[in-house]
Amino acid sequence: MEKLSAEDMLLKFANASSHPEEVRRLAMMLFDETSLKIKDMPDRDRAILEAAALLHDIGYYVDSKSHNKHSRDMVIQYGLEDFTEKETLIIASICRYHRGSLPDKEKHELYGSFDKKERKKVKRLAGILRISDGLDRAHLSLIKKIKINYDEENNIAEIILTPNTPEFRSDISSAIRKRDLYEIGFKCQSVLKFADNNSL
Repeated sequence: MEKLSAEDMLLKFANASSHPEEVRRLAMMLFDETSLKIKDMPDRDRAILEAAALLHDIGYYVDSKSHNKHSRDMVIQYGLEDFTEKETLIIASICRYHRGSLPDKEKHELYGSFDKKERKKVKRLAGILRISDGLDRAHLSLIKKIKINYDEENNIAEIILTPNTPEFRSDISSAIRKRDLYEIGFKCQSVLKFADNNSL
């Protein structure tokens, strides 16, 4: 079976929703800010996260229930061109953790098969993906820009959101709930707030 690119797999299995593209856009902004302000990450990690962001919801093609696990399985089943076998497994794992339970090396076979460095990569990139997915929960593309202010002394990342329409603030409660893995991956506390400093 010929491997597909992430874009081709998205076209083949996803509906016409703009959500995966929007999550990719948000994830790339959050990755770039995190890499610049908190922990420098290589460009290859950015490419891995980009593929996972595009494919995180393809499991809906199988079933909405446990779609994150179906996404993981589909990425493994079909493979991805431009990525090694190990990178494909990491992308599949990031898709799996965009929602639901946190990674557990004792309980989760695929995650447990990774070495320590690979597990750290999964936690960090899936942490970024969880927040990005939460920010577009309504599938309305409401966030224009993401910026991070990092307080190194107190180890707090302020994730500052600029809305597309200043007078309308989207509900970011889902992203707030899903920031747990980001905090674990980057060993920090985080606050999500809108750009005019009215914290939420």
